[in-house]
Amino acid sequence: MSDGMDEMMNTVPAVIDRPVVVDVADVSKRFTVRRDSSLKERIVTLGRAGRRHREDYWALNDVSVQIRAGSTLGLIGHNGSGKSTLLKVIGGIIQPTSGEVRQRGRVAALLELGAGFHPDLTGRENVYLNASLLGLTREETASRFAEILDFSGIGDFIDTQVKFYSSGMYVRLAFAVAVHTDPDILLVDEVLAVGDEAFQKKCMDKIEEFQKEGRSIIFVSHALGQIEELCDRVLLLDHGKVVFDGIPETAVERFREILREGSQRDGQSDLSMQAMKVLGIEVCDESGQKVDELEAGAPFLVRIRVRSDVKMDSWALGFSVDTASGHMVLASNTDLAGAVLEPIEGERVIEMRVSDARLGSGRYLVNANIVGLSTPSAHSLSAGAAFEVIGSTQTIGPVAGSITVR
Repeated sequence: MSDGMDEMMNTVPAVIDRPVVVDVADVSKRFTVRRDSSLKERIVTLGRAGRRHREDYWALNDVSVQIRAGSTLGLIGHNGSGKSTLLKVIGGIIQPTSGEVRQRGRVAALLELGAGFHPDLTGRENVYLNASLLGLTREETASRFAEILDFSGIGDFIDTQVKFYSSGMYVRLAFAVAVHTDPDILLVDEVLAVGDEAFQKKCMDKIEEFQKEGRSIIFVSHALGQIEELCDRVLLLDHGKVVFDGIPETAVERFREILREGSQRDGQSDLSMQAMKVLGIEVCDESGQKVDELEAGAPFLVRIRVRSDVKMDSWALGFSVDTASGHMVLASNTDLAGAVLEPIEGERVIEMRVSDARLGSGRYLVNANIVGLSTPSAHSLSAGAAFEVIGSTQTIGPVAGSITVR
């Protein structure tokens, strides 16, 4: 038996002997959730009455974890379990309500699509801006710029304003900057799923290179196979608490058990808390035909399919249109349109006609949200539909205009 123990000691890295680079001690994070979603409701519920329309939500609850140099830690759990919140607390993006986080070394965070990018600056300008936020001097960024550009693969688009980038271009450039700032700790939150397969492989190769160099990586992903392959340790979160901390295979199996055990219970809970739901969004032309493309300036319909599991006497519906980079260009709701919706129980389809929008050429995403007023309930669907505006235009950007030269 002693021979077997000696063999294990020779083949397994002595992670316990490495210095701690991140120390999360008794961290909790509270958010305040408002149930009065419209401006009108907030005005009505000002003062003490408004307290009934607010409730505390604890995204993290007494979380403690130490991360040592050279380790790759995976964070898994269901949506809303606190994974992204924990990553943002570690990265210093948000402050904990209680507890403390201590770090050693330079941190590079890839947490949200285009975080640290200014939409009106070019890719080149944003490289310098983002790199400076991550701790590089202008001279250091200049010396690494060619490598960043080559890794991102966006070529001549580097001198185009990033508000015209696709989501994939955003990710490629953001990841290229993050991994070329020589970080000691790399934080990655799901954004790699946006890139194409070839770029995802390039990113995984870079992460494996970081692992060989002894850098620390904290990785959030719903791809459990990827978690098992890359991580040497996994933290499983459930409703803001750490329920398992150990080897990846056991953590993944435990997570699957939680999903199986809680599916029926969570379904019943969701039914009581979220009586209304946006089921789908379609963009249609004036004839009611679903379309993926629209001529610039053409009117269109936003068709929203919703459901209420209880009879709702008073409710409201809204939508917004975003650019591909996530900037809102148009939004409205039934209150603004002066529409009174009939009571609902079951499924219903509501169409909202948009005219004179003057959207510029490009790709747009449509979001929708529903609010129950007589019985508190709310639900939103992000990027439920997408469409392209085509046609010649004299301007660039999300808003079209007519230009006359004198």
